[in-house]
Amino acid sequence: MKPRFPFLRKIGWSDWAFGLFVVLLIIPQTRKPIQVGINRLKVAIWSPGVHTTKEADSVAAFTYSLRDLEGKEATRRIGDGRITFLSFWATWCAPCIAELPSIEALYQDYGDAVDFVLVTYENPEVVQRFLSKKGIQLPVFHPLTEVPEVLQSSSLPTNYIIDAEGNILIKEKGAANWNSKKVRGLLDGLIKQP
Repeated sequence: MKPRFPFLRKIGWSDWAFGLFVVLLIIPQTRKPIQVGINRLKVAIWSPGVHTTKEADSVAAFTYSLRDLEGKEATRRIGDGRITFLSFWATWCAPCIAELPSIEALYQDYGDAVDFVLVTYENPEVVQRFLSKKGIQLPVFHPLTEVPEVLQSSSLPTNYIIDAEGNILIKEKGAANWNSKKVRGLLDGLIKQP
Protein backbone atom coordinates (compact mmCIF):
# COMPACT_ATOMS: atom_id res chain seq x y z
CA MET A 1 0.00 0.00 0.00
CA LYS A 2 1.35 3.38 -1.03
CA PRO A 3 1.48 6.13 1.68
CA ARG A 4 -1.16 8.78 1.22
CA PHE A 5 1.20 11.75 1.73
CA PRO A 6 4.74 10.54 1.01
CA PHE A 7 6.25 14.06 1.18
CA LEU A 8 5.41 14.25 4.91
CA ARG A 9 7.95 11.52 5.66
CA LYS A 10 10.76 13.76 4.38
CA ILE A 11 9.90 16.70 6.64
CA GLY A 12 12.20 16.88 9.66
CA TRP A 13 11.87 18.72 12.96
CA SER A 14 13.86 21.70 11.64
CA ASP A 15 11.33 22.07 8.79
CA TRP A 16 8.49 22.08 11.32
CA ALA A 17 10.30 24.62 13.50
CA PHE A 18 10.93 26.87 10.50
CA GLY A 19 7.28 26.56 9.47
CA LEU A 20 6.15 27.50 12.99
CA PHE A 21 8.51 30.50 12.97
CA VAL A 22 7.04 31.70 9.66
CA VAL A 23 3.49 31.31 11.01
CA LEU A 24 4.42 33.29 14.15
CA LEU A 25 5.84 36.06 11.96
CA ILE A 26 2.56 36.25 10.06
CA ILE A 27 0.47 36.68 13.22
CA PRO A 28 0.56 40.39 14.21
CA GLN A 29 0.51 39.70 17.99
CA THR A 30 3.68 37.60 17.81
CA ARG A 31 5.48 39.32 14.91
CA LYS A 32 6.53 42.47 16.79
CA PRO A 33 7.99 40.71 19.87
CA ILE A 34 9.98 38.40 17.57
CA GLN A 35 11.28 41.35 15.55
CA VAL A 36 12.22 43.25 18.72
CA GLY A 37 14.03 40.17 20.03
CA ILE A 38 16.01 39.75 16.82
CA ASN A 39 16.94 43.43 16.87
CA ARG A 40 17.99 43.20 20.55
CA LEU A 41 20.40 40.49 19.49
CA LYS A 42 21.79 42.89 16.88
CA VAL A 43 22.07 45.65 19.51
CA ALA A 44 24.01 43.26 21.74
CA ILE A 45 26.69 42.78 19.08
CA TRP A 46 26.54 45.85 16.80
CA SER A 47 28.03 49.21 17.63
CA PRO A 48 27.77 52.06 15.11
CA GLY A 49 30.77 53.02 13.02
CA VAL A 50 32.52 56.33 13.66
CA HIS A 51 33.76 58.62 10.88
CA THR A 52 36.81 60.79 11.28
CA THR A 53 36.28 64.51 10.86
CA LYS A 54 38.04 64.35 7.47
CA GLU A 55 35.69 61.68 6.04
CA ALA A 56 32.50 62.87 7.74
CA ASP A 57 29.67 64.68 6.00
CA SER A 58 28.78 67.95 7.62
CA VAL A 59 25.69 70.03 8.15
CA ALA A 60 25.62 73.81 8.23
CA ALA A 61 24.50 75.11 11.61
CA PHE A 62 20.72 75.38 11.79
CA THR A 63 17.95 75.94 14.29
CA TYR A 64 15.56 73.00 14.56
CA SER A 65 12.05 74.00 15.63
CA LEU A 66 10.27 71.31 17.63
CA ARG A 67 7.35 70.65 19.96
CA ASP A 68 7.82 68.49 23.05
CA LEU A 69 5.32 65.87 24.18
CA GLU A 70 3.56 68.39 26.45
CA GLY A 71 2.97 70.70 23.47
CA LYS A 72 5.60 73.32 24.31
CA GLU A 73 7.58 74.71 21.39
CA ALA A 74 11.34 74.36 21.61
CA THR A 75 14.39 74.96 19.43
CA ARG A 76 17.69 73.18 19.23
CA ARG A 77 20.71 74.72 17.57
CA ILE A 78 22.52 71.90 15.73
CA GLY A 79 26.09 72.14 14.49
CA ASP A 80 26.71 75.33 16.39
CA GLY A 81 28.74 74.85 19.55
CA ARG A 82 27.18 71.71 21.10
CA ILE A 83 27.34 68.01 20.42
CA THR A 84 24.01 66.57 19.27
CA PHE A 85 22.56 63.07 19.34
CA LEU A 86 19.73 63.22 16.78
CA SER A 87 17.40 60.26 16.40
CA PHE A 88 14.42 59.64 14.12
CA TRP A 89 12.29 56.82 15.51
CA ALA A 90 8.75 55.50 16.13
CA THR A 91 6.98 53.44 18.79
CA TRP A 92 5.86 50.83 16.23
CA CYS A 93 9.40 50.29 14.88
CA ALA A 94 10.96 47.07 16.22
CA PRO A 95 14.60 48.17 15.73
CA CYS A 96 13.77 51.48 17.46
CA ILE A 97 12.31 49.66 20.46
CA ALA A 98 15.34 47.36 20.65
CA GLU A 99 17.88 50.19 20.78
CA LEU A 100 16.00 52.63 23.08
CA PRO A 101 17.46 51.21 26.33
CA SER A 102 21.00 51.80 25.04
CA ILE A 103 20.09 55.37 24.02
CA GLU A 104 18.57 55.99 27.45
CA ALA A 105 21.71 54.68 29.19
CA LEU A 106 23.80 57.05 27.08
CA TYR A 107 21.41 59.92 27.85
CA GLN A 108 21.61 59.28 31.61
CA ASP A 109 25.40 59.71 31.52
CA TYR A 110 25.80 62.36 28.79
CA GLY A 111 22.52 64.30 28.87
CA ASP A 112 24.15 67.36 30.43
CA ALA A 113 26.96 67.61 27.87
CA VAL A 114 25.16 66.41 24.72
CA ASP A 115 21.85 67.61 23.25
CA PHE A 116 19.65 64.55 22.82
CA VAL A 117 16.90 65.17 20.26
CA LEU A 118 14.65 62.19 19.58
CA VAL A 119 12.18 62.99 16.82
CA THR A 120 8.94 61.20 16.03
CA TYR A 121 5.93 62.05 13.90
CA GLU A 122 3.53 60.09 16.10
CA ASN A 123 0.70 61.33 18.28
CA PRO A 124 2.20 62.64 21.57
CA GLU A 125 -0.25 60.63 23.72
CA VAL A 126 0.81 57.40 21.98
CA VAL A 127 4.47 58.23 22.56
CA GLN A 128 3.91 59.21 26.21
CA ARG A 129 2.05 55.94 26.91
CA PHE A 130 4.79 53.94 25.21
CA LEU A 131 7.62 55.65 27.13
CA SER A 132 5.73 55.35 30.42
CA LYS A 133 5.03 51.65 29.85
CA LYS A 134 8.72 51.02 29.04
CA GLY A 135 9.95 53.22 31.91
CA ILE A 136 12.03 55.34 29.52
CA GLN A 137 12.76 59.02 30.07
CA LEU A 138 14.15 60.68 26.96
CA PRO A 139 13.66 64.11 25.37
CA VAL A 140 11.21 63.34 22.55
CA PHE A 141 9.96 65.94 20.10
CA HIS A 142 7.66 66.39 17.12
CA PRO A 143 9.32 68.39 14.32
CA LEU A 144 7.90 71.75 13.27
CA THR A 145 10.52 72.32 10.56
CA GLU A 146 12.46 70.06 8.21
CA VAL A 147 16.07 69.12 8.78
CA PRO A 148 18.64 69.83 6.05
CA GLU A 149 18.79 67.27 3.26
CA VAL A 150 21.98 65.65 4.57
CA LEU A 151 20.02 64.60 7.68
CA GLN A 152 16.92 63.32 5.90
CA SER A 153 16.30 59.58 5.76
CA SER A 154 13.35 57.34 5.01
CA SER A 155 14.63 54.58 7.33
CA LEU A 156 13.71 54.14 10.97
CA PRO A 157 15.59 54.33 13.17
CA THR A 158 18.22 56.71 11.80
CA ASN A 159 20.57 58.20 14.37
CA TYR A 160 23.30 60.80 14.14
CA ILE A 161 26.04 62.10 16.36
CA ILE A 162 26.97 65.58 15.21
CA ASP A 163 29.91 67.44 16.72
CA ALA A 164 29.93 71.10 17.74
CA GLU A 165 31.12 72.16 14.26
CA GLY A 166 28.42 70.22 12.38
CA ASN A 167 30.48 67.16 11.39
CA ILE A 168 28.30 64.05 11.22
CA LEU A 169 30.60 61.59 12.97
CA ILE A 170 28.00 58.82 13.15
CA LYS A 171 25.06 58.16 10.85
CA GLU A 172 23.46 54.81 11.62
CA LYS A 173 20.33 53.26 10.13
CA GLY A 174 18.82 50.35 12.02
CA ALA A 175 19.30 49.14 15.56
CA ALA A 176 22.70 49.57 17.21
CA ASN A 177 24.23 49.62 20.67
CA TRP A 178 24.56 53.31 21.52
CA ASN A 179 25.90 52.56 24.98
CA SER A 180 29.05 50.96 23.60
CA LYS A 181 32.67 51.76 24.51
CA LYS A 182 33.17 53.09 20.98
CA VAL A 183 30.34 55.64 21.23
CA ARG A 184 31.24 56.61 24.78
CA GLY A 185 34.88 57.06 23.74
CA LEU A 186 33.80 59.32 20.89
CA LEU A 187 31.61 61.45 23.17
CA ASP A 188 34.29 61.65 25.85
CA GLY A 189 36.78 62.88 23.24
CA LEU A 190 34.34 65.45 21.84
CA ILE A 191 33.46 66.76 25.29
CA LYS A 192 37.15 67.27 26.17
CA GLN A 193 37.72 69.40 23.06
CA PRO A 194 37.72 73.16 23.75
